Amino acid sequence: MATILIADDEKNIRASIVRLFDLEGHKALAAADGEEALAILRRDEVDLVVLDLQMPRRDGFAVLEEMKALGIDAPVIVLTGHGSIEKAVLAVKRGAHDFLEKPPDPGRLLLCAKNALALGNLRRENRELRGALAARHRLVGDSPAMEGLRREIGRAAAGGSPVLITGENGTGKELVARSVHQESARRDGPFVAVNCAALPAELFESELFGHEKGAFTGALRRQIGRFERASGGTLFLDEIGEIPPPLQAKLLRALDTMAIERLGGEGPIQVDARVIAATNRDLRAAMASGAFRQDLYYRLAVLPIVVPPLRERREDIPALAACLLEEARREGATRACGFSDGALALLQAYDYPGNVRELRNLTERLALTSAGETVTEEDVRPVLPDASPGAPPGGPRATGAASGPPAPAGPAAAGKPTLKDSMQKAERAILLAALERNRWQMAKTARELGLERSHLYRKLKAVGIRPPE
Repeated sequence: MATILIADDEKNIRASIVRLFDLEGHKALAAADGEEALAILRRDEVDLVVLDLQMPRRDGFAVLEEMKALGIDAPVIVLTGHGSIEKAVLAVKRGAHDFLEKPPDPGRLLLCAKNALALGNLRRENRELRGALAARHRLVGDSPAMEGLRREIGRAAAGGSPVLITGENGTGKELVARSVHQESARRDGPFVAVNCAALPAELFESELFGHEKGAFTGALRRQIGRFERASGGTLFLDEIGEIPPPLQAKLLRALDTMAIERLGGEGPIQVDARVIAATNRDLRAAMASGAFRQDLYYRLAVLPIVVPPLRERREDIPALAACLLEEARREGATRACGFSDGALALLQAYDYPGNVRELRNLTERLALTSAGETVTEEDVRPVLPDASPGAPPGGPRATGAASGPPAPAGPAAAGKPTLKDSMQKAERAILLAALERNRWQMAKTARELGLERSHLYRKLKAVGIRPPE
């Protein structure tokens, strides 16, 4: 059932439309002029307005303008007398959904109302989805590191040059890219994300630039590439360091000319997409080794943004954890609505090699395992990778396929760890995190860390990690 306002100064027409919608099971409200219609709109939630253009006190155009000023976006069906079609068309241009001549045919009016209500539902769902998406993708935290990041995002959003976002895995590089897009003049355009690491090399060019039918075996129809789809908006190239070297020159040319050519195409196609790239790799080291083109790097890094790791903004962890717990609560995964001081202390003491992504996973696990309305220290200890019952909070000491090296003998064993012990512990945590991210595949792990495989094996042996057989 919908609430429908009928605003018309002709009593008989107004009464017949009210009766029509009442018989269809809707709630029909009536107004005899524009002022009365606006009073109802300010007071009640209305799903649809059937609006006469010519009314005393305020006409239909004035009602449309005031609805816009009040932020009321209920769809409007305009009623107009014979010979006033031009005015009805003008009303549609000013935001009305459709128009009908008076007296309206009941069947046509019901069909028009059905379509307008469906449009209103889509608008409402879109607002809710945008709100949920904005909540999930908003930058959380007021630490100095986050304030600096927001300033960089603002500077990048004000321009139109390419942006290069760097940072560790899980820090939220795509979130930063979306923030740049949302704060820019392109916010109403598309945001097209491409995971360069997930695209096979043989399909990369087709995915990015598109292809014509018959361009290669299996090309059964034309495909529009990601560059074209992002026209008017933003193209986000995640894991840009994984682009195969032969295709880097083509990407550079596209950035320089803002023109692409589909595979099998006959000429260049102009595009209008802002490119934002992101990587967790050291592109300068990749340039030095010849794996990444120097000219492409400098074309992308016009506006560089570095996303800080979570361990460098620990003061943001309570707000982040609360936000993530609220997400889980909205999805019905938990009755917990907060953290105890002891639980937050444990969460803040951990180093998060997986950064915000790891905190999200931990929070989701706590949402499922915590029994009460408050997540306690006892809830947190078992889920932290370095925690065991009764163990004090500390840095990452991830458990894995093997135990660590034996504890040092002498004074350091009884007191604070030596610098060598701390460095070994940190290196072991970094290696374990990289192995977990790459599912213990040695070649991928070595590539991510910038090591030779033999060097990686030596390091694993030195810190007491035994790879699976």
